[in-house]
Order: sequence, then C-alpha cells, then structure tokens
Amino acid sequence: MEISKPNIKINFHEELFRKYIRVLKLARTPTRDEFTKIATVAAAGVLLVGLIGFIIYELFLFVPH
Repeated sequence: MEISKPNIKINFHEELFRKYIRVLKLARTPTRDEFTKIATVAAAGVLLVGLIGFIIYELFLFVPH
C-alpha cells in the first residue's frame, strides 16, 4: 500500500499569493503631503546616520594606534 505525499507546497504558495493580493488591494498612492513628510523624515535619517559615521571616523583619526 503506497501513501501519496500531500501537496503542501501548492497550498502554501496559494496562501502566500492571496496575502500579497490582499495587501495590494489595501495599498494606495500617498498624497503629495504624505510623500513630502516621508521623504523629509527619510532624508533626515540618512543625514543623521552619515553625521554619526563621520563623527566616528574623525574620532578614530585622533585615537593613537
């Protein structure tokens, strides 16, 4: 008597595909004001990380080896 393997992968992929479709249906294009705020916060974050990296770089230049 041979037992067949359950086809789990197809069900998993179908479930994942349904979740992606649900998220895409809920998504919408941001307004100009929302986009401006998001871009401003992202730019501030990039500048802050860059500034911290620059400060660490400058500190290591003065640390004796």
